[in-house]
Amino acid sequence: MSAGSVALVVPDEVGVLDLYELGIPATVFGMPQPDLADPWYDLWLCGTDARAREPVRGLALRSRHRLDDIVGADTVIVAWVPDEVIEADAPVPPELVAALRRAHEAGARMVSLCVGAFALAEAGLLDGRRATAHWMHTAQLAERYPKVLVDDSVLYVDDGDVLTSAGMTAGLDLCLHLVRRDLGAHVANQLARRMVVPAHRPGGQAQFIDLSVPTTDGNGLTPVLDWARAHLDRPLTIDDLARRAAVSPRTFYRRLREATGTTPLRWLLNQRLGRAQSLLESTDLPVERIAKLSGLGTANNLRYHFVKQIGISPGDYRRTFPRRLRASHRPGRESPSAVAAGPRRRAGDPA
Repeated sequence: MSAGSVALVVPDEVGVLDLYELGIPATVFGMPQPDLADPWYDLWLCGTDARAREPVRGLALRSRHRLDDIVGADTVIVAWVPDEVIEADAPVPPELVAALRRAHEAGARMVSLCVGAFALAEAGLLDGRRATAHWMHTAQLAERYPKVLVDDSVLYVDDGDVLTSAGMTAGLDLCLHLVRRDLGAHVANQLARRMVVPAHRPGGQAQFIDLSVPTTDGNGLTPVLDWARAHLDRPLTIDDLARRAAVSPRTFYRRLREATGTTPLRWLLNQRLGRAQSLLESTDLPVERIAKLSGLGTANNLRYHFVKQIGISPGDYRRTFPRRLRASHRPGRESPSAVAAGPRRRAGDPA
């Protein structure tokens, strides 16, 4: 197993948000870990502009390596594109596109974090491939590059020599996945422990669950939906909710679809899965009890829907959250309404 060289493409002007996603690969691949693997990765920061100038916003960056140097790297990571590419549908800089194509032709492993997928897509490296990006930008990516098989539901996609990740912390998951591929699970797990992050989140894990909160209350659904969230441990039906809304089931179905973009049954299932996520994150309750409190009935039913919608089992999901953050509860001693309320955090927030 070999680490090799990693070329991180960095802009000459770094914005505030860029710092986070550029900092992730710089930390993972740029800090030697001689007790874990020696030699470690050889990180090259490859700037896109050799000119020295004052930044318009953010920070100015000058690096020893230039954009053309990525052609000689074993792995190339692009974690950004200029803001106007996303905000104004401007073209990806042609010099970046050309360099990425040359690096790929030379045999480099190509990696994008978040909106870096737009650069790989512009270079044609994602054509016919499954790929992802931050869920806020996947619709734009799919529309702009119809040949790319965009998956907006996963943390990252490993397609062999081309890998893509969602935004923010999902980029860290992909970087640790690369370490696991290159240097083995033990090294990756020890590095994750030093960084105080989960050792492994599978790429197929969902970025988020859409809890479909109405943007307005023009249909008067908020009281009914709030009541339903507070009673997810009950066997709720469309008729129950329609009755509380004082409308027919057909009218309730139509109004909820208009307000949330989803059906009542799908809305209920997403709320139940969101409740199960919160309880797995914040308590040590057994899966059987969580299934009942979330209204999914049995542990088997919870596991089935959890794997189908989120991509991993409830047990694997729970193990990604430190035990010290979970409250200890004895089965049978908790108040169903109190536990069902869960923490304030929305389980549908992006990963």
